[in-house]
Amino acid sequence: MNTKTLPTDELKKYGIINEDLSFSKKLNADDVQKFLKGYTIVADHNKNRATFQLTENNSKLKVIFLERDKSIDEILKNSKANIEYSNIQDLSKSEKEMVYEKKAFIFDKETNKVVEFDLIKNTRELTAIIADKRDIAETNRYKTELQKLKSFLQYKIDQFPEMAKEITNDLNIVAKEIGTVDGISKKQNDTQKLDKTDIQLNVNDPDMYQNSRRYWEEEEELHRPKGRGR
Repeated sequence: MNTKTLPTDELKKYGIINEDLSFSKKLNADDVQKFLKGYTIVADHNKNRATFQLTENNSKLKVIFLERDKSIDEILKNSKANIEYSNIQDLSKSEKEMVYEKKAFIFDKETNKVVEFDLIKNTRELTAIIADKRDIAETNRYKTELQKLKSFLQYKIDQFPEMAKEITNDLNIVAKEIGTVDGISKKQNDTQKLDKTDIQLNVNDPDMYQNSRRYWEEEEELHRPKGRGR
């Protein structure tokens, strides 16, 4: 790994390193090592997101500015109650070059932190988490977000066929996951129907009905005002 060719002026400009060339205290040792190996640093503020990545043997800094549809504070707050979804776009690019990402934010009670998932890169892990929740409404929300993403990818292919090969892989991942979610939804619906059937059977159980009737008759006798003796 080459650190001698670091673009120090740019790194200082964005606060990644200090004037004495030490790395910002906002980055821990692991973050720094990953950054020097080509991993991306992500910085969020309000609706804005910036990504920083070293390229060309650590001699250049690739910077991308993105915009969310929601502020990071809103996302963090809402994710504590339900899974929160957000779109990220690079509005500075042409429609053809436009970066579009769909994220899911889930609050992890064990670590007390909000974890970000990409609906393409982390789709299997995300689907497993949602399946474990066994919540039909949450599953349907997830499916809706996948369908929106699928529609966008299909639109990009239709508008820019020369990019079809590049986008089709992502489209296939999303389409396959929609199929998986359909299977999860069917199981959840079947379970819910079974639960309702069990309740109905219990209500119609003759022995239970007789026991219930006898109980209320006894209660009625117990609380009935007694007549005056003669």
